[in-house]
Parts: sequence; C-alpha cells; structure tokens
Amino acid sequence: MTSEVVYTGQLRTQATHLRSGSQIITDAPTDNRGKGEAFSPTDLVATALASCMLTIMGIRALDHGWDIAGTRASVRKIMASNPRRIARIEIEIFMPSGKSWTDAQRHTLEEATHTCPVCRSLHPDTEVHVQIHWD
Repeated sequence: MTSEVVYTGQLRTQATHLRSGSQIITDAPTDNRGKGEAFSPTDLVATALASCMLTIMGIRALDHGWDIAGTRASVRKIMASNPRRIARIEIEIFMPSGKSWTDAQRHTLEEATHTCPVCRSLHPDTEVHVQIHWD
C-alpha cells in the first residue's frame, strides 16, 4: 500500500503516506463548491507533474555530475468542462542563476521533463507545455 485517503467531510480529504506518515489535505476548488483552502486533487496532479519533472532532471544531473540544486518550477493548471478535466498544464522551470549550460546538457535536461513517469501517465488529450529558463 502507498497511502490511505479519508474523506473528512465538506469536500475535503486527508491523505497519509503510509511509509513516512506525512499527510496532505485536499479541498474542492471554489469553482466546484469547495472552500479552496488547500490543494485540490487536480492541483496535486499538476504539481506532481512538476515535482516529477524536477526529480527526473535531478537524477539525470546526478548521473552526469551536474548540480541543479535550487531549480524551481511554477505550475499553471487549466481546467476544461464537459467533461470536467485538466485540459492543459503549463510549467515554467527556472534553472539556478550563474551557471552556463551546454547544448548537450540542455537537451538532456529538457528531455528529462517529457520522460518522467507522471508525464507518461497523463491522458493524451492533456496538453503539457514546458518552458525552461536557463538564467
């Protein structure tokens, strides 16, 4: 088992990662009768995509002896209706400043963003747009 999720009422859940005990609260978004006081489940999907991309970039960087500590991502999720779903996820990745990246390094790290397991698990109709800012 990976996690346990409990519906606590009022369109809120509490998820517990069984191995570590860490917890995440979700709340329905305000445009879907929720309070919007925490990540919505679809927010978590979009955020998980960015987290997965950075993790795979980190693995590739470790394999090559590169340091990408401080890399950060901004996430924008765009919803569609009929059916309600994530239509597009826009991710901007900001590489640490003061570093020079060769074309080969850039290619390796850019490729990593599209090969992460979360990206490969999304529905093909979900648009994923990634922009990397190198400095």
